[in-house]
This record gives sequence, structure tokens and C-alpha cells, in this order.
Amino acid sequence: MTPPMTRRHALAGAASLLAAPLLHRRALAQSPLEITVAGGEFRPIALALVPFFGPAPAGEATEVIRANLVNSGLFRAIDPAAFIQRPANIDEPPRYADWRAINAEALVLGDAETAADGRLRVRFRLYDVATGQQIEGLQFMVDPAAWRRAAHKVSDAVYSKLTGETGYFDSRIVFVDERGDKANRVKRLALMDQDGANLRYLTDGRELVLTPRFSPTDQEILYLSFATGEPQVFLLNLDTGQREALGRFPGMTFSPRFSPDGRSVALSLAQDGATDLYLLDLASRSLRRLTRTAAIDTAPSFSPDGRRLAFESDRAGGSQIYVMALGGGEGTAERISFGTGRYGTPVWSPRGDLIAFTRSQGGQFSVGVMQTDGSGERILDATFHSEGPSWAPNGRVLSFFRESPGDGGASSIWSVDITGMNLRRLPTPGPASDPAWSPLLP
Repeated sequence: MTPPMTRRHALAGAASLLAAPLLHRRALAQSPLEITVAGGEFRPIALALVPFFGPAPAGEATEVIRANLVNSGLFRAIDPAAFIQRPANIDEPPRYADWRAINAEALVLGDAETAADGRLRVRFRLYDVATGQQIEGLQFMVDPAAWRRAAHKVSDAVYSKLTGETGYFDSRIVFVDERGDKANRVKRLALMDQDGANLRYLTDGRELVLTPRFSPTDQEILYLSFATGEPQVFLLNLDTGQREALGRFPGMTFSPRFSPDGRSVALSLAQDGATDLYLLDLASRSLRRLTRTAAIDTAPSFSPDGRRLAFESDRAGGSQIYVMALGGGEGTAERISFGTGRYGTPVWSPRGDLIAFTRSQGGQFSVGVMQTDGSGERILDATFHSEGPSWAPNGRVLSFFRESPGDGGASSIWSVDITGMNLRRLPTPGPASDPAWSPLLP
């Protein structure tokens, strides 16, 4: 059972866990709260989303917005059949009494039309039904082929205004697509929008690939490849398709992760019988050693300010999570995980408040979060095999992958809210693993 969680945070998503009116939720979102999440009834925000007016993409965009918000777990879309007022266009003033009568807390009106230059103009307005006020209104000019991105931007704006948090819908997920039986599995890098749309493959399956990671600043991906027979770290530019090895180091390199400024990469390098952490400057390709032990130090992850590094190490006998400061030399690490079992794959939240991890115990793998000092540990998903957490860009949602004992050990990608609620499987064309979330698209 997940224990109660108390933490102070200026986030409206946590405020939305409280069964309170919409206006109260929004006000609470703007100041730090002491929030206790423990059982209780959760009531999502009741949203009236009027189908967008305009040509064909308008209706499809409405469904994308609806799916985004409902799938976040924080919203409930009211069936349009229940609507009393049927606006004729986006400019028709809302009759708030009609929307209150169906218990709507927020109302979204929008349209799409082709501008003189051929681009698509997408507009929307967001209303607080309780106060009878418009609280947001935006317009996007996009290429007609990019209507889905406009829908994601609308979703992000609605989500942000009603929860006080940054949205995460205009983002992508890179993952490992898996085909074939477990003993002879073909693995390809694949990229999709966070809702599963616009799938494309980045590698052809002729080489084993693992652990892709997004750059926080550029459209680039780090990943591990066995193209040379030994694991080597490659850098792939998504715009040009160009890829390059980060270096030909003696021994094996693995577990790469970008720094928050995108200028360097932390990785593990195994040589001379030891596996230590190094920092690689991408401009000069110079290496700086970060740890020097007889243990295996791996899976580094930067804090958002770039000053600290979380990693896993077996220096205490079994794999545990450590945190070290990134100073001028080889730093001293502090152990932060002390529960039973083995801990690994730590990933620092974009907010800086939590570290996600994988824990194995008693033949079971689980995904959880803890505070950066190791306190407040909570398991979010525990199955036969759950691992590989990756944060959504707003730090509210985690993706990870599960492997089932049956079905040939096929893996699937899932997401879960940091409260442990809203566990859902993400759409992929087949078995998939190693998800990594992108930042919000520029």
C-alpha cells in the first residue's frame, strides 16, 4: 500500500487533488501548500469542450484536446449531448447558467480557419463557469499539416491555466521498438508524439540499441549502440538524421545522460576492471573523471541546476542510489536509498524535488519516487518487471516500461501520475521499452 505523502510545493496539480471548486483550485495553485495525498475521493475538473468550429482539422483537433486532458487524469469531459447552450461560433457569449446547470466548471470554445496565406489559424477561449469570466484566450498560426501541434498547445494552455502547472502535451517520447522472440529480438529506436501519433523509426534494427535520452536544448538524442560489438554512446540529430559516436574510448561506455544545459554528457566508462562516472564536454570531447572506486558506478542523472548528480552504485555491497556534488575534482557521494532490495536508474525530476528510481526485491521490479535526500519513498507501480522511469517535462507524470511474465516477455510503455493514480498504457505499434520524454517542443 502506498503510504500517505506530504510535501510542500507550489503546484496546482497537487491542488487539483483536493475536492474543491475550480476557482479555489486555481487560487490554491498560486501559493505553496502543505498537501496530504492518502486515499480519499478524487474529483477531476469537469470540462465542457465545445467541438471547434471550422474545416475538417477542427473536429479532429477537438478530439486530440479532449483525449489529452482526460488522459492526464485531472479532467472529466462532459458529454456534448448534455450541453444546453449550443454556441453558433466562438464569439457567442456563454450563458453561464446553462453551463452551471450541467455542473461544468470550465468551458472551452474554439475554431480553426484557413488564412489568406494558406496557414491554419486556430483560436480558443477558456472560461471559468463559476465566476463567469474568460480566463484565457490564444491564437496560433500553423501550417495545416501541423494542426495536431496546435491542438497540443491548446491542451497545454488549458491544463496550465486550470492547474497552475506547465503542460506536457506538446512533447515527444523516444523509445525502443521491439520485434521478434525474446531470444532473437530486433530493437529499433522509434519516436512518437506523447499521445502515440506521428510514429517514425530512427534506426533500422540491424544493431542493438538501448537507453535513448533527449537533449534538453536541441533536437538530439543520445543512445547506446552495439554496432561495433561493444556498447558505445552515439549522438543522433533528429533534424538531419546525422549520427556520430561520442568517442572511441578503451572499454565500454554506457548510461549516457545530457547535462541540463546540453553542453556535456555524464556516462559510465568501464576500463581497467573498474566502472566509474565521467563527464564528457561535447565541444572539446574532453573527459573528466567523477568517481574513482572499485565498485560499479553507473546511471548518472543531473539535478535541474546541474550542480549535483544522482547515480547507482554497488559500493555498499548491493546497488543503491547516491548523490554527489559536481565540484572541481572527484566528489564525495552520499547514499540516499536505504530500503530493502536493490535500487537503480535514478532520474531527477525537472522540478528538482523528487528522484524517480527502479527497485528490485523478491523477484519483483517496481518504479517509485523519493525526495532528494532519500526520504518520503513511495512506490508508484510494482509488477513482475517495471523499470526505466522517465519524467514528463512538467515533472508531474512518469513514463516507464513493464515486462510481463507471459507473452514471450513482451514489454509495454506506461505512464503514471506522481500520486500513483492514473496508471495507463501508452499506445505503441508493438512491444516497446526504454521510454524517454522530450522537453516541450520549441
